[in-house]
Amino acid sequence: MRALWAAYKLVWKRRRLRWRAFRSRHALTVVHDRTADLAPDAIRAFVCLRNEMLRLPHFLDHYRRLGVTRFLVVDNDSTDGSQAFLAEQPDVSLWRTTASYRDARFGLDWMNWLLARYGHGAWCLLVDADELLVYADHERQDLNALTRWLDGQGQRAFGALMLDMYARAALGADDAARDPLRILEGFDAGPYRATRQEPLGNLWVQGGARDRAFFADDPRRAPTLNKLPLVRWDRRFTYVNSTHSMLPRRMNFAYDGPGGTAPSGVLLHTKFLPDVVERAKEDLSRRQHFHNPDVFVDYYDAIRQMPVLWYAGSTRYTGWTQLVQLGLMSDGGFAKPD
Repeated sequence: MRALWAAYKLVWKRRRLRWRAFRSRHALTVVHDRTADLAPDAIRAFVCLRNEMLRLPHFLDHYRRLGVTRFLVVDNDSTDGSQAFLAEQPDVSLWRTTASYRDARFGLDWMNWLLARYGHGAWCLLVDADELLVYADHERQDLNALTRWLDGQGQRAFGALMLDMYARAALGADDAARDPLRILEGFDAGPYRATRQEPLGNLWVQGGARDRAFFADDPRRAPTLNKLPLVRWDRRFTYVNSTHSMLPRRMNFAYDGPGGTAPSGVLLHTKFLPDVVERAKEDLSRRQHFHNPDVFVDYYDAIRQMPVLWYAGSTRYTGWTQLVQLGLMSDGGFAKPD
């Protein structure tokens, strides 16, 4: 009876979240809707962003190379030219909003609505503008090849570890390199810790550079690093907490974390580009991130001190093969031998 009651509550939770997403559509204003010719098998990327002009050119290039043919983007009141830039891109459908990012469950209500409206039956990628997905053999096999293989395996979701990338220089040091990975060449190979959480059964992975540098005294507050960014979507699905967890519950078991055997990737996290210090100041003043921003004042303050994240244990990024060897992702048998 306890199990049945728990399952019943999750059904109603999913319905409430889907209803929130449906209502949130009123906050979105169409800038350019280029979805009329959206092919049923097109890989589509969904993005919610604000002031990401520093990352957008490389972000779009990266995912176009991976086979994304349509981007569905919500711009949350950018002031840095992001909206104008996106409006000019022929493969971007763009919505804008001035509504509260926090009140929309950190943009997730808007994303769940667009996924339900434009993603049903298709493979959909939900990522932030500072996340670059890599997976085994991605330089030779694009997302179309990966998703065909996942379909053949009977797998509807593909998990990834969010890997914080950082530079040798102090945070905020100026560098005009167009490719973020020319600046952010280092990462922490470990340690990472993972547990399963109830009632959703979702993984909870923590560790890495931010854990080491900013949350050593209270590691439970460190960022959650597990994500389910790539899903063959169904309008009955919903993300619950960013892409860290989703409903129905069974979807969360598609990813078993670092060291696991399920096919997975890595999201190279480019948060620590030179604009990170100014962004920390803005985030603290806008109070749109975290349920209780006051708890994270020390985190923002630490970023504003412009520390050097690189240390003796840092690893220089060389490619996807290295990430497989370190156990940070698994090819699950997808990669073709040379």
